[in-house]
Parts: sequence; C-alpha cells; structure tokens
Amino acid sequence: MRHFVIAGVLVIAVAILAYMGLNAVHLMPVEASTQSVSIDWMWNLMLMAMSFLFALIAVPMFYSLVVFKRKKGDTTDAKHIEGNTPLEITWTVIPLFVVVIFAYLGAGNLADVVRSTPGAMVVKVTGSQWNWSFQYPDYGGFTSSELYLPVNKAVHLEMTSIDVIHSFWVPEFRVKQDLVPGRVTELQITPTLDGNYKVRCSELCGTGHYKMEQPVVVVDNAKFTAWVADQQAVAAKQQATPEGRGQKIYETFCIACHSIDGSTGIAPTWRGLYDSQVKLSDGSTVTANDEYILNSIKEPASQVVNGFPAMSFKYQAAGITADQLNDILAYIKTLK
Repeated sequence: MRHFVIAGVLVIAVAILAYMGLNAVHLMPVEASTQSVSIDWMWNLMLMAMSFLFALIAVPMFYSLVVFKRKKGDTTDAKHIEGNTPLEITWTVIPLFVVVIFAYLGAGNLADVVRSTPGAMVVKVTGSQWNWSFQYPDYGGFTSSELYLPVNKAVHLEMTSIDVIHSFWVPEFRVKQDLVPGRVTELQITPTLDGNYKVRCSELCGTGHYKMEQPVVVVDNAKFTAWVADQQAVAAKQQATPEGRGQKIYETFCIACHSIDGSTGIAPTWRGLYDSQVKLSDGSTVTANDEYILNSIKEPASQVVNGFPAMSFKYQAAGITADQLNDILAYIKTLK
C-alpha cells in the first residue's frame, strides 16, 4: 500500500507540474474572438487530461524501474501474475466514461461556436490560387484585399473558392473552415480584440500555398465606418474608367501571382508587359498584344511563359465577364 500512496502522490505532483509547464510556454496565441474563449476552455480541459495521462503512465513506469529493480546477486524469478479482472474492468470503464463526458462537452462547445447571431454583418470571402478577396454586400458590395472588421460585432462569412480547396484560418480567432469550389461554406466570428492579424490558408493548395496570407484588421466602430467610406469612394472612382475597374480586378484576383513593379515570383510581372516580346516554354516568341493577353487569361495553359508554371486560374469561376477582361487589358496597358 505504501508504494501505491507514494506513486499516487507523485502522479498528482507531476500532472500539476506538466500542466503548469505547458501553460507557461503559451501554446495558443492571444484570444481575439468570442469563439476563441469557448475553444480555449475546451482546450484547457484537454490539457489537464493530457497532463494527467502523461503522469499516470510515466510516473509508475519510472517508479517501478527505480524501486523494484533487481538487486545485485538476486537470481530468483519474479512473481507470476495471470491477470486482475477488477483492474481490467476499472481501466476500461473509467476511460469510457471520461470519453463520453468529453464528447458531451465538445458537442455543446461546438454548438456555441457555430451558433448564428441574428443581424450579423455579412462578408463574402473568395479564395483563389493564391489570394483572398473580401466583399461587403451590406455596404454597397465593394471588394477589399484585406479583411476589415469592427470589434465586438458578429460577422457571418460566406465563403467559396474559384479553383481548388482552400481553408480560412485566423489563429487568434481559433475557428477554421474549408472553401470548396462550387459551394458556399459559412463561418461565424465575433472579434473581441483590436489589432492586426493574418488570415492564412491551412489547406495545401499548390506551389504558392506558403504565401497565401492577407491582413485582418480589427478596429473600433468609428474607424471601421471611416474605412468603409474610404473604400466606397475608391470603388466609385475606379468604376469611372476601364483601367480603374481593371486595377480593382487585379487587386482582387491577380495580385497574389502577378506583380506590377517589375519583380517576378510565381508568374510574370505585368510591368512593361504590353507590346513586349514574350518567350514561351516551347521556345517560340510572341508579342504581348491584345490577343495574346486576353487569350492568356482565358486559356492560361495554352501559352506558358518560359520559366514559369502553367496557371490554373479560371476567370469564369471568378465571375469575371468579357467586359471586365477588357478592363484588365486596359489596366495592363497603363503599366509601362
């Protein structure tokens, strides 16, 4: 009995120390949403359970190695034990009971996280290789390349992808949701902490997956209202000219791959593209005129630029019309 008491005390002590140690290293980022509070509460319970199970396994094992090791010169056989039915029933029933409790708590926690809030602000999120765009239908439908949100206001995200599966994830908000081509998936968040964060794609989505992240800015209501007014003014100005409309489309769908400053990355730069000589992967050279540029958008794999991979962008899936293709062309012509 003495060994059981000592081992039991050591299990409790090691479990507490393990839990305190894991908490001290700050495994989770700052809580920045209502949903993160519920999720972190559940995570904290799991951390306690993991610490206890670690101690329950490690302490008896090392205690036995130290206390019950064979003494020098002892050649006797150990006591043969066939089994212990009460012990086997105990270590089966108790874990089963614990799992059922965690399942119940997890189901309730999930219900709290996904519960919709009446009157929530709607933001439409579009994922593409390798870019995010955010549309605000409640404020005239303008589109932004950064997710601006008012603090303490429920936000309902309606999300889709125009090419492959992406996954919307802001670590500080905790919640995550896949974006599936041809479907609209939904996510509810309520930011609670002003600050600058990043939305990341947590689903491997191609060669540019590593750079698919964009700003998430949470501000007070006054700053959000001012930002909305600025965005509406910019959108109205851009809509006045073809090149302005083309610039907006570029900022929404094309900026992740094509630069306008002459630098190259995943795809060729648009700076100085129009009327230049472009060498293709088949060894031929073409002039970047209207026909070539429009065809490159419509059929990106038909004329691949030498040194770059074939793009998979589908302009129809992005909702880009024939007139908007001409707007993009007009914008490219201004990038001398």
